[in-house]
Amino acid sequence: MIKLEGIGKTYRLGENDFPALVDIDLTIERNEYVALTGASGSGKSTIMNVLGCLDLPTVGRYTLDGEAVAGLDEDALARVRNRKIGFVFQNFYLRARASALDNVAQPLIYRGVAPAQRQARAQEALTRVGLEHRLHHKPNELSGGQRQRVAIARALVGRPELLLADEPTGNLDSKTAMEIMELFGELHLDGLTLVVVTHEPDVAAYCHRIVRLHDGRIAEDRLQTPVVSGVQSVVRADEAATLTASSPAA
Repeated sequence: MIKLEGIGKTYRLGENDFPALVDIDLTIERNEYVALTGASGSGKSTIMNVLGCLDLPTVGRYTLDGEAVAGLDEDALARVRNRKIGFVFQNFYLRARASALDNVAQPLIYRGVAPAQRQARAQEALTRVGLEHRLHHKPNELSGGQRQRVAIARALVGRPELLLADEPTGNLDSKTAMEIMELFGELHLDGLTLVVVTHEPDVAAYCHRIVRLHDGRIAEDRLQTPVVSGVQSVVRADEAATLTASSPAA
């Protein structure tokens, strides 16, 4: 699904160059559930922006679902984002005066989807995240967890193949954060590929694979036994051994 080869990203700060990413090689298979972790300044947000086609690498090759995207222009990148990727952010970014249904339907406007079909697909997405009884509520009438579920439904309405979540539980209490991560687990079981940026170990514990960044480089890449509804699920031992053997830290 995702292949990064020799990816580097350098920012110009005054007269100095700052290497945010250095020689990143990373492959993520379809239907993997990956946490990108690391301290502030480690490069995890930069790599998320590259994965989401929101920023271009300075060097290297990025292939998404078989398509080389690193050299595409802005219009082509926008088409890739609209067709293949769903985004979930810490701050929700919902339209305050629009209902949950209208917030979720909005991305389909840019695809030219007819109004009736937009509404039907938005209702389907909201039902998928457990908000079928909140279709006409505005954001200020919803809890933080419900607002994040609306944001997730909006990311799903385009039927993406990849879901990118940047600190998706950052504004939520621990109980609600757990519910959101369990929802992500359900989406993973449905076949979606998920990449979650987080600095919270409790959040990363729900993912099947940990990629830890340090100073713009991959410091660790390993499979783990994820938490599911407060218990441990099973990861095949042979898969864990294979990935551990190929980890940069191994």
